[in-house]
Amino acid sequence: MAHAIQWLRSLFFNFQMYLMMLLIGVFFMPLSLIDRKYAYMACNLYCRWVVWTARWMIGLKSEVRGIVPMDEVIIASKHQSFFDIILIVSVVPKPKFIMKESLKRAPILGWYGKQLGCVPVNRGKRAEAIRHMLAAVSAGDAPRGQLIIYPQGTRVAPGVVKPYKVGSAALYEETGQECVPAATNVGVFWPRHSVLRKKGLAVVEFLPRVKAGIPAREFLPQIQATIEEASDKLLDEAGFERTND
Repeated sequence: MAHAIQWLRSLFFNFQMYLMMLLIGVFFMPLSLIDRKYAYMACNLYCRWVVWTARWMIGLKSEVRGIVPMDEVIIASKHQSFFDIILIVSVVPKPKFIMKESLKRAPILGWYGKQLGCVPVNRGKRAEAIRHMLAAVSAGDAPRGQLIIYPQGTRVAPGVVKPYKVGSAALYEETGQECVPAATNVGVFWPRHSVLRKKGLAVVEFLPRVKAGIPAREFLPQIQATIEEASDKLLDEAGFERTND
């Protein structure tokens, strides 16, 4: 019975979450054409709305730990579900993403992605995707801010091992910026392919910065070890039970 009630709460929460995306997105759209600051405002407002409604509607509390980057940096984050995106965008001032090519055609998301300066890449063509990504982030008209990349290239369920891709190292080397790794456990409570949202404490943790100038061959294993170790600790904190498979 309790499971059924939580499922119904989750269903209603999901409905209002996407409805609010539409309402906020449409309201701020004309303002965003005048000034990009309104696009940032819309995204921040929406993410804070989702965080707030998740707390009281489905019992999913959340917490952002560590020092939130406010300057122009790369954020290399573990990606487990839509909610880790929500938590990051709710606190950083000028987010932009390396995102899937298909998302640029998505209603609302695609339009705001363009306004924020997000970079769409075709994950199926790695070499071409990396070239396009580097050219886009280095362009003179690219907006400044916090460039968020998922080193594993996709959402990864808790406890699943997936290698980190070279794109994040190439981006780090090309921009010459510092990198802020980020760990999370949100997938325990917000699964990738399920309506159900579970009660608990979802965490995104910003980890100590990686200074600019480290060789790419050293950078990738360093952030992988850092992010995975911190994410495993957050999974343990959430009570996640690993299988032996």
